[in-house]
Formats: sequence, structure tokens, C-alpha cells
Amino acid sequence: MTTETTTRTLPPLGPVRRLKLPRQVERTLDNGLTVIVVRRPAVPLVELRLGVPFGRAHLARGTLLAQTLLAGTAAMSSNRIAAELQAVGGGLSAGVDPDRLMVSGFGLVTGLDRMLEILADVLTGATFPADEVATERAHTVDRIEMAQSQPAHLARVALLRRIYGRHPYAVQTPEPDQLRAVRPAALRRLHAERVHPQGAVLVLVGDVQPERALDAAERALAGWRGDGQPVELPSTPPLEPGPLRLVDRPGSVQSSLRVALPAVPRTHPDHAALQLANLVFGGYFSSRWVENIREDKGYTYGPHSVVEHSAAGSVLVASADVATEVTGPALLETVYELGRLASLPPGEEELEQARRYALGSLQLGMATQAGLASLTSAYAGSGLRLDFLAEHAARLAKATADDVAEAAARYLAPAQAVTVVLGDAERIAPGLAVLGPVETAPAST
Repeated sequence: MTTETTTRTLPPLGPVRRLKLPRQVERTLDNGLTVIVVRRPAVPLVELRLGVPFGRAHLARGTLLAQTLLAGTAAMSSNRIAAELQAVGGGLSAGVDPDRLMVSGFGLVTGLDRMLEILADVLTGATFPADEVATERAHTVDRIEMAQSQPAHLARVALLRRIYGRHPYAVQTPEPDQLRAVRPAALRRLHAERVHPQGAVLVLVGDVQPERALDAAERALAGWRGDGQPVELPSTPPLEPGPLRLVDRPGSVQSSLRVALPAVPRTHPDHAALQLANLVFGGYFSSRWVENIREDKGYTYGPHSVVEHSAAGSVLVASADVATEVTGPALLETVYELGRLASLPPGEEELEQARRYALGSLQLGMATQAGLASLTSAYAGSGLRLDFLAEHAARLAKATADDVAEAAARYLAPAQAVTVVLGDAERIAPGLAVLGPVETAPAST
């Protein structure tokens, strides 16, 4: 029996959809809080994002403050806060990163006033009850201790220390003993010192009338006061290439490869070309790096590279987890693909695929109320507004293969890379030493 196979020709890609930016309005209140409202009438909900500048706070206290911010106020217990939010079909949560304290939430449009009132109560009167703090402290310690046994976490910790040195970004996870030492009084002091409206940005996205939403935010939050000023982070130090840092994890059956390269902020003229260069290299599934070490050689399942933007600087990070026995070959192919991009610019089809992915990602990021709120908040944290997306999309559309190659040569050259490998040093050090100088450190450093 003979089975015939036929090859089906894929249809051509359709035209790139024009980027449509929603209308937004903005108001800065007398207390320094900026409120941005974006109308998105898809469903009768509203998304809330509040970013408060929070850089360089004591790491353990800042982490626990975010975890217990909604634990109670003078007027409401944590259970009462949760019940009140559920009554308007919503919820609030808080988290902290090296730059900002972020409060995120959602709810029915009809409950926006109440949600803002609860937010105001938390921002002005969080009490950090001792029993709630103790419970959340124990949970946070457990989560961190569990993370400290995971290779991905250990590799990230080692990379941050190698990249940033003495900069505050170098350590982003507190030690369990530091958390255990935090008491409610310390959280109340930190709240008074750092949780203030000057420089903060509140984003509301949903089926709202913008001016009415601005008025509601002003009524609820005009009384939020604070004498402090946003803490400015120093600029991140330039990357300092040097010996590969091998972090020893005896007995590990995999190695975690992490490569950091210089990058530029979103507003830099090279940003669009660098974004495309990163996509061609390893930023999405059709990239050269993925094709090489996943599809062709089977060294890894999910290599990926991304440009990470923070308030004090940007960096490109490439990550892959590979079997111990192919650690050296996988790193060699990574270096090869980085160097090849500068000397072999992307072809027309290769560049067009990356461009469409980048432009499509912009569209996708604004496709939902939640996505649009997070995007608006992230850009606002960098001092940008949504209209910047039109400028960025135009740069992506105009970038040529030569522009991409020049960006690759400028930022992705292997000689500029900072490389960290976490794995069984006894088994992988000889293969890595063939590629260049290696310094070995224990996983706990």
C-alpha cells in the first residue's frame, strides 16, 4: 500500500493591523498623585494599577509590607476588606519589585467608588496586625526557602549579583532570617516613610466615563498625604565582562545558563532595532538560538532571551537550562549565534517575521482590560504614556536589516557578555574552561 503525501502551501501573511490607541485622560492631584484613566468598554469591569516609587527600601521589610498591606486598617479587618471587595465583584493585591510598590485590582464598574475608598483606607491607615504579620511572615519564609532549592532561582540570584555588584538591584530576594526579624512596628514606620502619593501613578482602565473616574479617584484619594519624596535609584553600573562565573551545585543533572548583555531604555533611538535583534537571536520560538540548540541539537526545551527594563537601567538576559553533559556545547552555540547575528544580518523574511511578532505583541498587550492596565502602568513607571507606542511601532516598522545588524554588533557582541552557569562544577568545569576563563563559586554566594 502506498501513501502519498502532499505539501500544502501556507497562505501569505495578512497586512499588519494599524495600531489603534485608546483615549486616555490624566490628572495630577494636589497631593502629587497622577491618575490616568483609559476607557475600554468591552465588559462592565474596571482594572486598577497603583505604582508607588519604593526603591532602596529595606528588602525584608519592603517584601513583608507588600504582603501585609491589606491585612487590616483601623476601620476594617482583613476579612472585612476581602468581603467588601467581593461585594463589588473585585479584589486587591499588592507586591513589590526593586522600583515600585504595586497595588493591583479589579471590580465591577458600579463598585469603583467603593474600591477606591478601600484603597485609600489601606494607603492611609494600614495597621499591620501582629497576628496577620506573623502568619504572612511564616508563609513568605516558606516560599523563599522553597525557591532557594530551585536552580532557576539560584541562577537568577547569582546573575543579579554578577551584573549589579553593589547596586540595590543586586539582591532582590530577602533571606529568611531577615524576614523573621521584621516586626509590625517596623512595617508601620516603613509605610509612613515610603507609601506616599508624590510620584505615584494610579491607572484605571475599563468601561468608565473618564472624567467621572478621575473625579472618583480625587474624592477618594485627595486625603492621602505624605511628607517624603520618591527615592531616586542610582544608575545601574555598566556590564563588566570577565571570567565566566561557575556556581557549583554538586549532583545537579542540569546546568542553568544565564548570559547578560547591555541594553537601552525604551526611549533610546536604538531600542526598536535592538528589540528586533533580540527576537531574531532568541526572543521567540522562531529565533536562531531556539532553532539551533532546541530544534537542531536538542540541548534544551525552552531557551529564551528578553530585554528587561527597570527604572535605573536595562539589560538583555538570555536563559537556557541544559543537560549537564552538553553544558559546554550549548554555551558554545549560544556565543556562536550572538556573534553570527552581527556578521550575518537577518534576511528579508526572517526580519519580517520578527517585526510582525513585535508589532503583534503590542496589539496583544492591549487586547484586554487587564493587559492594557498593566501596559499603561509599566510605561507610566518609566515616565511614558500610551502614545509612545505609536512612535515605537513606527520605529519597528522602519528598521532595516542593516539597523538590526548594527544593533546586534553594538549590544549583542559576545565580548560584552556577562555569563553565569549554575551546575555540577566537577563535571562541567573542564568543558567550560575550553571556552575561556572560569571562576568557581559555591551556590550560597
